Amino acid sequence: MKPLLLILFPFVAFQVVGKTNVLFIAADDLSCALGCYGDPLAKTPNLDRLAATGVCFERAYNQLPLCNPTRASVMTGLRPDTIKVYDLDRHFRDEVPDAVTLSQTFMKGGWWAGRVGKIYHYNVPASIGTDGFDDPPSWQKTVNPKGRDKTDEPLIFNAEPHRKISGALSWLAADGTDEEQTDGMIATEAINLMEEKKDEPFFIAAGFFRPHTPYVAPKKYFEMYPLNDIRLPYAPGDDREDIPTAAFAHNCPVPNYGLDATTLRKAIQAYYACASFIDAQVGRMLDALDRLKLTDKTIVVFWSDHGYHLGEHNGIWQKRTLFEQGARAPLIIRAPGANGNGQPCRRIVEFVDIYPTLTGLTGLKAPKALEGRSLVPLLEDPLADWDGFAITQVLRPADKRLAEPVMGRSIRTQRWRYSDWGEGRHGIELYDHHADPMEFNNLARNPDTRTQAVMHRLRKVLESKASGRAPTTPFNPKRL
Repeated sequence: MKPLLLILFPFVAFQVVGKTNVLFIAADDLSCALGCYGDPLAKTPNLDRLAATGVCFERAYNQLPLCNPTRASVMTGLRPDTIKVYDLDRHFRDEVPDAVTLSQTFMKGGWWAGRVGKIYHYNVPASIGTDGFDDPPSWQKTVNPKGRDKTDEPLIFNAEPHRKISGALSWLAADGTDEEQTDGMIATEAINLMEEKKDEPFFIAAGFFRPHTPYVAPKKYFEMYPLNDIRLPYAPGDDREDIPTAAFAHNCPVPNYGLDATTLRKAIQAYYACASFIDAQVGRMLDALDRLKLTDKTIVVFWSDHGYHLGEHNGIWQKRTLFEQGARAPLIIRAPGANGNGQPCRRIVEFVDIYPTLTGLTGLKAPKALEGRSLVPLLEDPLADWDGFAITQVLRPADKRLAEPVMGRSIRTQRWRYSDWGEGRHGIELYDHHADPMEFNNLARNPDTRTQAVMHRLRKVLESKASGRAPTTPFNPKRL
């Protein structure tokens, strides 16, 4: 039996003498293409090592599968509907000017906070080396490296030359060393900050730019993934017939961009090469914590801003979808002394939970407005009872397919994913993850009595979250 004190004050179990550091690591556009998530192709030994010594949240979901909204949501602990950030051109302080960000809360508590690379939104690769769409009050120091990937941009292969490399399938197997690339420099600068601040509590955020397009990594990482080992993902030939038009992102207008299979396989190779490149940089930072004897007093958080498609559902690529591949993303937390370290967690959690988790672990007072919940109980026991569900949304602009802007919203429970578009006017989806984990069979097209009841209940939860009202009856996923 656990001591009563730990149940009432769970953060006490993880505190070390003095204040616990935070190393806050973000990747850009990285799906769960990691060994610790069961990906058979991925070669990611360092993130696997982190997962083996922390808690790998196997079912973690972002709030909006696009860089700017999800990053603003993580750092404020607020949902997109609260901060009114749905796309790339709005700053969260336009709507919530007095928001206290995650790193600000740590600074107020006596921690030093610094950023290296991309934490808030940047236009990639155009804004590399700048502050991007940063939030100056969030940091005491910022470092913006710019590596040879910028000067090598003319060498990048673009499979869709009519589009910019920022949004096209484009890649480069680069010459030179890891440390010459922007992301290698980010790891170096983050290590420098750890060395500089090792004797005081710090919150150091290191944000990598890969594997966002263009997929750029040193050649040795491409060589880890022979093209003969790479296959396009399977989907039934009629997979798209029961999916609403609005479910497909406007920036992927035709399946596979009309590209041939060999080109697509090369794109997958490049993407995995970047994942392994980022993994190596994470390894450098973990090794630095060991060398500086900071491991036992540093919380490490690794996350990616959202998931990513590599051809699923007969040709979806990149982001902006509410399918599992877009909504689900990596989240690994290693907290010194956590009893759950080394165990994976399969409970449904959300990215808005990161903020209250870190304040809970360190004993800091969190802002009352936070919309997530602390994951500390799951760090203590990854198998603990948890009535979690996750809400993800995305805004579709009006275009040739849609006469009006359409908001898509999705709720994921342990068993179900329910999504509706324009509150159902532009389509509804329901997938049973017990029988259909790849979301091939949209049960909303021909629902029976059971699935109608499930959709009704999940719709009510979505509506209550959108309005800020509590559901009329408590939500219990076990009822579904």
